[in-house]
Amino acid sequence: MPSPLSSRAVAVITVSYNSSGELDGFLDSVAHGELAPHTFIADNASADLETSRAIAATHDATVIAVGENRGYGGAINAAATALPDEVEYILVSNPDVRLSPDSLERLVRAMSEDATVGAVGPRVLNIDGTPYPSARSFPSLRTGIGHAVFFSVWPRNPWSRRYLAHRDDSIQPRPVDWLSGSCVLVRRAAFRAVGGFDEGYFMYFEDVDLGYRLAKAGWRRLFLPTASVVHSGAHSTTTESARMIRAHHDSAYRYLSRKYSGPLLAPLRWTLKLGLDLRAAYLTRRGD
Repeated sequence: MPSPLSSRAVAVITVSYNSSGELDGFLDSVAHGELAPHTFIADNASADLETSRAIAATHDATVIAVGENRGYGGAINAAATALPDEVEYILVSNPDVRLSPDSLERLVRAMSEDATVGAVGPRVLNIDGTPYPSARSFPSLRTGIGHAVFFSVWPRNPWSRRYLAHRDDSIQPRPVDWLSGSCVLVRRAAFRAVGGFDEGYFMYFEDVDLGYRLAKAGWRRLFLPTASVVHSGAHSTTTESARMIRAHHDSAYRYLSRKYSGPLLAPLRWTLKLGLDLRAAYLTRRGD
């Protein structure tokens, strides 16, 4: 039965950086959904660009060559400017995500029924079927420190539970602070209103920051666990390189230093910077 929702009002954007091996499976999962949106692949100056073009052609997708590696948020922003005027909803997704057949339609329907929702995210599953914490609370100094110190030895400590917003058994939609950028539907008007992703975050925290700015602008963020996707890269931090560890801590500092801004909080920011630098150095050495 045809979907009552318009496919022309929806666009899918994914980012490729030497990720052509993931594109065929991702595009297949989009095509097998109840909606049939056009997909745009933002390529961050990949060595396999021509392979991506060939794969895209078989799926009637469009490759946008960004021309340089602008990071995840920068590539999404570049593609978003090229969307047709009739697009109202944008699914932002990693290429190693696989959509369930009705997931996109559920996300779009939930957003279309509430004009105050600026972003809605699905339940994200790891490849073994376990849930990934894709709908979370904004990090604060207290929860951030507790999570950083105790999570590896006490995963269900109260600080990590608050930060990761553990409610895995619930199937009810619920408001959340921020949604994982691995797969999230954004309202185009809301995305434009806040200026898209902050390209100062090359890797990590661009989704936290987007949620924070949407909240400040009055847009609601909604977690919809009845829509689900599988993300094969959800545990990629277990094999982080030194560069990724450094980027993660730099982005954490960028976000928290802006949240705790002002002259009176300068000593707090200095302490935070020192602590994050030491933690990044320790994790890098441990991984060598």
